Amino acid sequence: MKLTKLTALAMTTAICATAVFADGHIDRTGWPESFTVGTASQGGTYFAYGAGWANLVAEELGMTGGGEVTGGPMQNMALVHTGEVAFGMTTMGPAAESLAGTNPIAPGLQMTNACAMFPMYQTPFSVTALSSSGITSISEIPDGARIGFGPAGSTSDTYFPRMMEELGVNFERRNGGWSDLGSQLQDGLLDVIAFAAGVPVPAVSQLEVQTDINIIEFTEAEQAQILEAFPVSQFNIAADAYTTLEAPARSVSMWNFSIANCDLPESFVYAVVDVVMSDNQRMVDIHKAARSTLPEHWDKNGVLMWHPGAARWFNENAGATIAADQIFGG
Repeated sequence: MKLTKLTALAMTTAICATAVFADGHIDRTGWPESFTVGTASQGGTYFAYGAGWANLVAEELGMTGGGEVTGGPMQNMALVHTGEVAFGMTTMGPAAESLAGTNPIAPGLQMTNACAMFPMYQTPFSVTALSSSGITSISEIPDGARIGFGPAGSTSDTYFPRMMEELGVNFERRNGGWSDLGSQLQDGLLDVIAFAAGVPVPAVSQLEVQTDINIIEFTEAEQAQILEAFPVSQFNIAADAYTTLEAPARSVSMWNFSIANCDLPESFVYAVVDVVMSDNQRMVDIHKAARSTLPEHWDKNGVLMWHPGAARWFNENAGATIAADQIFGG
């Protein structure tokens, strides 16, 4: 049975449980003294969201923890798999490639020691250009346009160039952190930025304060073509996500999940999931994309094995039906 709504009693129980964790009234055997969350580049949603929940968990559990700048989902899979960071964030596409051994960071290595922890949000794919460029649609992107695709190895860099090629766009590929790419667009060093990040993307929000921009949506035909060719879903960027938008913008998206090293203690991961999932408003206060960080979205993971602690939390508190063969070590 899928959860549609938490009851008041369940919510109260979960919040009380978090208080117990903070007070240390559980077995912390094997817990690390501190933890790190692999995020992505500054100026992107991953960094703001990841650093935010890391700080929230650290405060609630009385630990030292924080976010770390990384290359994004592909690198996070590698860092969590090897245990260089305890936690990270990834999208389902890069997760599947990593499990299959086709992660470009370590070709041939099947990263099976990174486990699903909790659902985050959907990553929309969107295109931004300066209004002064005159670019208002994908078809108007000029031949040989300089397009910034985000950090090398990120979800955006992995999939957006292929999407552009699928739509017949000829471009020069550029990489960098979102804040840097935003500055380059404003300075005329780039023609377009192709964003794959939770909305609102901090770099886009900053751009629209400083200059006039066009947020370019897919046409219905372009959206259908991308849905046919890639592991993505339909998505509309809400009109209130950016002041530039006057109506929802047609897009496609890919689900993001927080991941944990599979060898972390079950009680530790259970406690972390409880902090994040028991009070959604605290997460929304960190970033609006967290409006989708809800227990009922546990079923959006069809790729990764679940960490035992996370699976136990969702089965006990969210009406989930995560079977033993979907749980690491089960």
